[in-house]
Amino acid sequence: MNAGTLKYSALCTAIALAVAGCENLTPGENAGVFGAAGGFAASRIAQAAGLSSAESLATGVAVGAVVAATVYVIAKHQATERQRRVAEQRAQVFYGRLSQEKKVTLKKKRVRYIAVDTEKNEKTSPKAKKSVMIWDTQSQQVVGNNVYDVESTPQVGTTAKFETYSAQYVGSGS
Repeated sequence: MNAGTLKYSALCTAIALAVAGCENLTPGENAGVFGAAGGFAASRIAQAAGLSSAESLATGVAVGAVVAATVYVIAKHQATERQRRVAEQRAQVFYGRLSQEKKVTLKKKRVRYIAVDTEKNEKTSPKAKKSVMIWDTQSQQVVGNNVYDVESTPQVGTTAKFETYSAQYVGSGS
């Protein structure tokens, strides 16, 4: 076994042991841990693929940010009819106000889904800052019937991961 493989195996083992101790961390702390680990791994992979140090660092930072954003979803539950209606209305208002130019820009950037605020209800986690739903810009309707409670609200215009959806957060859409 060469030295590089041995170092990589030792690093993976150390990370696995560190992650095993993360069960009691808050979602924000988990975001930091997994964002940093994901960013580091992506940076190393990019460097191994031949990217310069600066390019691999930029890749690592971007991946780390996406991984960190993913972890902030603290609960998921089924939407009420009212939550669905509120999300649908807010998304339609947001999308309807976009200029044709901005709609084309979203399409070029491959932003198909937007995350829009909906109302909190009795099922909402007490730690949640916002409850959001995902809206599909192509079909012009809410995707599924899930409400995602987030502990830390993403900045408007940033992309966050909600299960299998990468969605641009638009807030209340107004």
